Amino acid sequence: METATRRERLRAQTREEAKAAALRQIAAAGPQSLSLNAIGKELGMSGPALYRYFAGRDDLLTELISDGYNDLANAVEAAGAAAAGAEPADRIRALTRAFREWALAQPHRYLLLFGTPVPGYEAPAHTTQAATRTLGAFLEPIAALHPGSRAAVLEGQFEAGLADRDPDHPWSGPVLRLGVTGWTRMHGVVSLEVEGHFTQMGFDPGLLFEAEVESLIAEATGSEAG
Repeated sequence: METATRRERLRAQTREEAKAAALRQIAAAGPQSLSLNAIGKELGMSGPALYRYFAGRDDLLTELISDGYNDLANAVEAAGAAAAGAEPADRIRALTRAFREWALAQPHRYLLLFGTPVPGYEAPAHTTQAATRTLGAFLEPIAALHPGSRAAVLEGQFEAGLADRDPDHPWSGPVLRLGVTGWTRMHGVVSLEVEGHFTQMGFDPGLLFEAEVESLIAEATGSEAG
């Protein structure tokens, strides 16, 4: 196995220090505040010197976004692995809980991924691959609940769209519809909680989140009232 040279180790260390400084900036003032000059000053180097490590602000943002998606996917997949022997509904609960806990533990990273777009920046398509990992973790336990069809046209669109990207995918239209439904429910509740919109409303956002998860599970099992 090849061993990294001292120069390579120092370069990797500087890149990680720069990304950590960038995340501190984002936590303090949002992603639009990101400044290579300010990062360089914090690290004791000039802003232009950072161009030896990142092509520019957008390159740095892309790495932070990719790191965030991967970290979130790792957290969700770890929760799924820990609950591998549980019933499908309990696996869904474990996955959704891990998603919310990750967001609340580092809201600045969550908002970098799912908040207001940074003006003048468009994330490359490859950054969403890890986001697909997160969604994919939910599909197996949803499929194990054997959901029925509720919206055939929409479900057909989901299935055909995924088939264009992955012809060998195993997921049915109802599973994909519920996966995306659960995805949007999680994002809706967690985003409002992270941004503080529930603060003055006098209820526990965690209970609202759990109610949405239970509603999703009930729909998947066909046990909804009414």
